[in-house]
Amino acid sequence: MAEDLDRISAALAAAVEVLAPFRPGSVAFTEKNSSGPVTEADRLVNETLREMLVRDGEAWFSEESVDTSDRLNKDRVWIVDPLDGTREFIEGVPEWSVSIGLVEHGAPVAGGICNPSTREVFVGSLQGGVTYNGSPVQASGRTELRGATVLASRSEFKRGEWERFRDAPFEIRPVGSVAYKLALVASGQADATWTFTRKNEWDIAGGIALVRAAGGVVKAPDDAPLILNRASFQFSGLIACGAALWRDIEDFLRPISGASAGPRRPSPTRRPNSFSV
Repeated sequence: MAEDLDRISAALAAAVEVLAPFRPGSVAFTEKNSSGPVTEADRLVNETLREMLVRDGEAWFSEESVDTSDRLNKDRVWIVDPLDGTREFIEGVPEWSVSIGLVEHGAPVAGGICNPSTREVFVGSLQGGVTYNGSPVQASGRTELRGATVLASRSEFKRGEWERFRDAPFEIRPVGSVAYKLALVASGQADATWTFTRKNEWDIAGGIALVRAAGGVVKAPDDAPLILNRASFQFSGLIACGAALWRDIEDFLRPISGASAGPRRPSPTRRPNSFSV
């Protein structure tokens, strides 16, 4: 695992170098069907990460690569979002990130997330814990939601989907990239985050590994097992927090979680370039 973490750290550093010539807030982009915007930065980082991460016998799964069924037969797969929060990157909001997850037999075992705008780097594994800019960190030890800091999706917040929590006894902080939100929870800089909008594996693989490695809890709202590297690569959403806070969050969200969670954006079950099995 030490070698894997070295590989993750080196790949994140290389991604930062690739991104250096780009200026968030003034980046050209195109729309990829209904999947949102994409930039040349997304593509270049994707190529760099793939070259640096994948070894013989390992598979690759990325938002910016054509998917194939070959990965389903591999025990180890790199699940990557080269630029999570592309919209924030385009708008110049410093809440985008590069996310790397290493999955073994369906379980996220190591990950790395960096936010080049804020110069934050989060790296960790189930075996070795998590570091934030090189220093060991842990998920929050808070035991109750009252007074907690909960990270909300910035786009969900703008759509009014967090209005239901207006009078809740915790602070709501909108943040862009879901990977970055998970990294902040893993490092104890926030107590929890949740979403009832469908998420793809590349959105969450690295973040799940980091939160769990930091002693936190990550679950799907419908309690579906978070097994990754599947043919169907979407989940109903995500709840992540420090372990001591889980029961309080579970009780608080029970009336609205799962199928009754409220408004969701329509989301295709499969990308146009994905395979069928």
